[in-house]
Amino acid sequence: MQHRRDFLKLAAAGFSATSLSGWLPLLADQTAGKLDHPKSCILLWMPGGPSQVDTFDPKPDHENGGEFEAIQTSVPGIQIAEHLPKVAQQMEHLAIIRSMKTKEGDHGRATYHLRTGYRPSGPISYPTLGSLVGNEFELNRASIPNYVSILSNPVLNPGAFGPGFLGPQHAPLLVGGENRIAGGDDEMPEFGAPLEVQNVERRDTVSDRQSRSRLELLEFVEARFSLQRPGLPTESHRTAYQQAVQMMNSKAMSAFNLDEEPTELREAYGRNRFGQGCLLARRLVERGVPFVEVALGGPNGENQIGWDTHVENFTAVSALCGTLDPAWSTLIQDLNDRGLLESTTIVWMGEFGRTPGINPQTGRDHFPNAWSTVLAGGGIRGGQVFGATSDSGMEVTDQPVAVNQLIATIMAAMGIDHTNQNMSSVGRPIRLAEPDVEPIKELIVG
Repeated sequence: MQHRRDFLKLAAAGFSATSLSGWLPLLADQTAGKLDHPKSCILLWMPGGPSQVDTFDPKPDHENGGEFEAIQTSVPGIQIAEHLPKVAQQMEHLAIIRSMKTKEGDHGRATYHLRTGYRPSGPISYPTLGSLVGNEFELNRASIPNYVSILSNPVLNPGAFGPGFLGPQHAPLLVGGENRIAGGDDEMPEFGAPLEVQNVERRDTVSDRQSRSRLELLEFVEARFSLQRPGLPTESHRTAYQQAVQMMNSKAMSAFNLDEEPTELREAYGRNRFGQGCLLARRLVERGVPFVEVALGGPNGENQIGWDTHVENFTAVSALCGTLDPAWSTLIQDLNDRGLLESTTIVWMGEFGRTPGINPQTGRDHFPNAWSTVLAGGGIRGGQVFGATSDSGMEVTDQPVAVNQLIATIMAAMGIDHTNQNMSSVGRPIRLAEPDVEPIKELIVG
């Protein structure tokens, strides 16, 4: 068995696309009826649960407001917290939802809920948002998967980061997670290449002739195996190899070479993995990838749950915003300068918010009762705040928003019908967003 695994690794490292004609019809069948228009989504995922009071719903006149001041934005009358000054100048592109009201206060369950749109229950494994969106589009002509996840850390709930019942062909292409420096300073003074895709280059010791022979042998073995064991797992396995071969032979893989970008622009995004991840996200949507996520776990993007600020909240949030602010604001400006912002929906969110009250450890605890998310860019009517919380921040006082309504709104912004259904693993059709919900019409353009 070990020899077979070694062979498959070698084959994957040495593929050429010249012998894939037998697999292309399979991929073509899977794209039937999919969307084909230049819409993309970039999810800025904030694991741990950001404090809304210290970011987008400041309470400067209340004791719950804490140490941070509120600052004016580019839209008169809208204020956000002081450590996001560059994002504040992009407010005309942002729609802040201050009235999220959700039901899960546990990291794992809330992460699953926000990332899939469904609460974990029963035998159904629901697809994560990136897989759902990617499945609605045709396969990317640039041969990059429809869902790319940068710096993701599934430790809170692995099932919240997978394709669920859609199958492994809709799993994300993972970038950068394997190169993190856990708990360490993750600065990149020389802008090295930490945001790379593993095992996509053919080994120097493998010739073109050898790679063609290996592919032909693998196709022969796979074809016989599929006749004896037909079904989704077999087809998914063959599809995964086909996609890998296309990637290895695609010029679009140059998207991962950030050295092509001017040093000044890379500096503007930030000398850290999250900043460079946001730059990579722009390069990917530029090549037509429908869904890209970039996670900010620690101050410089390292492997930790940085927004879980039970202790020393203000120190941690200040450091996190120091990474977030230049990266996010530059991403918006960069997309706008290139004419991509109108076709790229940006979502900023974590799994819940933090308590307005400050605990004895100068921290804030889990709080799903009243918190904030932010939408921006394509399909979103920017320059506004939707919903409100009380003066203390303890409760939603206007237009509460549940998870299913947020998911429906994201789908609408991308031109996707949120009532579309996929067949689950238990033979039951499942909507993209839970039934009996409509997008927030005030936030959607058109």
